[in-house]
Amino acid sequence: MDFHEFDKTMPVDKAVKERIKAVEKMSGAKLTHISHYSIDEEETVKKNIENMIGVTQVPLGVAGPLKVNGKEYIIPLATTEGALVASVNRGCKTINLSGGAKATVVDNRMTRAPVFSCESASKAVEAAMWIDKSFDEIKKLMEEDPFLKLLKVRSWVVGRNLYTRFECFTGDAMGMNMITIGVEKVCKYIEENTGAKWLATSGNMCIDKKPSALNMIEGRGRRVIAECVIPEKVVREVLKTTPDAMIEVNYRKNLVGSAQAGSYGFNAHFANIVAAMYIATGQDPAQVVSGSMGFTLIEKKGNDIHASVTVPCLKVATVGGGTQRETQSEALDIMGLRGGGKPAGANADKLAEVMASAILAGELSLVAALAAKHLGRAHSQLGR
Repeated sequence: MDFHEFDKTMPVDKAVKERIKAVEKMSGAKLTHISHYSIDEEETVKKNIENMIGVTQVPLGVAGPLKVNGKEYIIPLATTEGALVASVNRGCKTINLSGGAKATVVDNRMTRAPVFSCESASKAVEAAMWIDKSFDEIKKLMEEDPFLKLLKVRSWVVGRNLYTRFECFTGDAMGMNMITIGVEKVCKYIEENTGAKWLATSGNMCIDKKPSALNMIEGRGRRVIAECVIPEKVVREVLKTTPDAMIEVNYRKNLVGSAQAGSYGFNAHFANIVAAMYIATGQDPAQVVSGSMGFTLIEKKGNDIHASVTVPCLKVATVGGGTQRETQSEALDIMGLRGGGKPAGANADKLAEVMASAILAGELSLVAALAAKHLGRAHSQLGR
């Protein structure tokens, strides 16, 4: 049976019901909960899903409020991992008692990198040089989409292969679709003018949904740093450990341990907070793979500690994609960050800064729990 056939012969709501019946008949499962939801089927099928049969519900909790750049935000976290929300909440309390987090988007560029095949390596070099010289024409072609701004084009030649990485500003949208459409127009233009054969819109130098040294160093999406100075008293009273213990655990676990493992994640658990906030707010959850990369640093500052997280690859949006779905839109409303910002990109910048600050809260809480040897006890007390 082709489940897609239902959409061709009947209205969306009826197609969903018929597909549910077919799945239940074929599998023997009863889809009691999957089939109950409040989202708009018509819009969801147009923009977000194929062969729809319902929804998967993920518990949603809140941490905070968390003070970021002088403003308080409630943090929505969608997860089935017990103790995660409680841990982030403890980190939020720690940061708030320390005056709040300061977070900054230090770079913002989304990328797409097609691959071309050339007659020879020398021809590939010539094509790369032509692309450099033709930047203004390429920029004009890509920016036929008014929401897209081309920032840079970089090229690498590997044998007869030419890889070009287009770096773009996409406002409050994550922007992969608009970049892809623009890049495909440019690929035809390059092919016509250089003789290079356009093989694929992505040659894996983008690099999308895979861990990558290139993205770790250069960044993709928003590169964000969040920081806070935690007084010794707050470390002892809230985190139940000492500054020296946290510094040593962070050094030996997050830095040396990660290096020994060959990890790009020099941190305790970025991915936990990134995944939970991505799911809650309608981001692409597959992008957690690059959101898990980055550095947690904890250093002595007098008797206190300076803690920071550097997250090179946060792919976030406040418009488009999954952010349009009903529960995800409400989660963005909780933070006051739904829709486009002024200037363009402002809301997505704030979302990235809040997310980085929530990551910092999660890092502080987990590192402290490890330093105090409370991790197992916390899970036990919460019944996990």
